[in-house]
Amino acid sequence: MIVFDLRCPEGHRFEGWFGSAEDFETQRASGLIACPNCGRDGVERMPSAVRLNLGASPPGPRAEEPGARGDGRRDPFSEAHLLYSRLLDELLARSEDVGEAFPAEARRIHRGEAPARAIRGQASLEEHEALLEEGIPVVRLPIPPRDRMN
Repeated sequence: MIVFDLRCPEGHRFEGWFGSAEDFETQRASGLIACPNCGRDGVERMPSAVRLNLGASPPGPRAEEPGARGDGRRDPFSEAHLLYSRLLDELLARSEDVGEAFPAEARRIHRGEAPARAIRGQASLEEHEALLEEGIPVVRLPIPPRDRMN
């Protein structure tokens, strides 16, 4: 697996994970790679930080890490919880909370009446389904209280 830093023609930056550099080029040439913020194709690779493996032991859980079982393996539920917590941390850090105005703001962004950006907020199930029917890409994620994520 290889991770590339990518940028769309609108300047949005994001990561893409590919089996190889050739996989990236094939998908890009086929128009299969689109910006998660605005949906535009024409994505290009950006310079990435170099990662060097200088013979360090492979990463694995230490006894003090969440999810470590003491025998060098992780409990699958704890592993999933840890990964979900990290995902939520990234989403919360890289998106704007618009609260209950989410459905209206998502529509404004979709119509080009507001700047394209990642937003989050509250929407009822009916509002969520209406946004999807209008072709607006949204996803529902359960976000537990911050004190329960650690």
